[in-house]
Amino acid sequence: MKVLVIGGGAREHALCRSLSLDPDVSALYCAPGNAGIAEVAELRPVDALDGEAVARLATELEAGLVVVGPEAPLVAGVADAVRAAGIPVFGPSAEAARLEGSKAFAKDVMAGAGVPTARSYVCATPEEVDEALDAFGAPYVVKDDGLAAGKGVVVTDDRAAAREHALACDRVVIEEFLDGPEVSLFAITDGVTVLPLQPAQDFKRALDGDEGPNTGGMGAYSPLPWADPKLVDEVMASVLQPTVDELRRRGTPFSGLLYAGLAITSRGVRVIEFNARFGDPETQVVLARLRTPLASVLLNAANATLDAEPPLSWREDAAVTVVIASHNYPETPRTGDPIEGLAEVAAEDAPHAYVLHAGTRRDGDAVVSAGGRVLSVTATGSDLAQARERAYKAVGRIRLAGSQHRTDIAAKAAAGR
Repeated sequence: MKVLVIGGGAREHALCRSLSLDPDVSALYCAPGNAGIAEVAELRPVDALDGEAVARLATELEAGLVVVGPEAPLVAGVADAVRAAGIPVFGPSAEAARLEGSKAFAKDVMAGAGVPTARSYVCATPEEVDEALDAFGAPYVVKDDGLAAGKGVVVTDDRAAAREHALACDRVVIEEFLDGPEVSLFAITDGVTVLPLQPAQDFKRALDGDEGPNTGGMGAYSPLPWADPKLVDEVMASVLQPTVDELRRRGTPFSGLLYAGLAITSRGVRVIEFNARFGDPETQVVLARLRTPLASVLLNAANATLDAEPPLSWREDAAVTVVIASHNYPETPRTGDPIEGLAEVAAEDAPHAYVLHAGTRRDGDAVVSAGGRVLSVTATGSDLAQARERAYKAVGRIRLAGSQHRTDIAAKAAAGR
């Protein structure tokens, strides 16, 4: 089977890495890709937001499966264009992708499905913003209603900062603060059958100790030794299956990857947000632990035959990912800096640790930074402590001027807390 992956971040690199190891994949392409993905897939240029261009490329390549990675192409309807060309595609329609594209739409779906989530207000005027902030009090949770690359959420005790963020957006969702640890759970679905993956935890704040601004994610780990063993079953029953059923009932079936961001609160599991695609950086650790070949699972989801898929098989290993970000991320990141040490990681740390590229590009013989989150260093081990040790050993080999990374990814969990 020939597979075309759309996107060019660490998530797509993780997907391409898994697909490249699948014996059912005869040819692997990525568009537009990045410097690291080029090592496992053939890169092709394309405007990832142009559905017709993606469909033409898939037709030209005779792709048997197209995997749309990022959220923006999904919301723009790229999966719809590929389906219209008669090619199986893993990714929801533009209408179903509104589950991520609009926080207000997601809240409406959750209300219809009876899914537990935070109480909230949708606000479009300063008066509505003030009323909502007063109703909930601190800590204030303000979410841009639209796509914001993981950086559209402000959680703060500072009312003025919360109000400033709200007024800078066209429309916002203001909701009650949810206490307790956060968990990410992915599920692959064909619109009827739902197949859950293993849970992970990511780290959104830029700095150690969960300080600093929200980012797209600075690291992740899996499994979660502190989580209730029944967590996946509970989320399947109360969140994932009801959401998929509700979207189908509305005539907008969701086929692809449904990501539930969860808070394990003192009152039980609550949904923080939905995404309509594999989350970054959680994808890196979840796929590192997946033993089942990936291509047939994604194809069965695309072809509405997921009920024929046997239960997924998982490695016992733990996995940890540490994100290396460029200078001044998440504000205005500096780009164009050379990256050194990649060959050292490949020579000294493989196969237990490896580098997944996000914001990189080739500049002659050099690999240079080309975005905010530049690399994800992923490692596996017999437990979180070993995986974490291997990840940070590999991180230490990478040299990128002005770069930053958190030093506490998975530290508490590895220590049994």
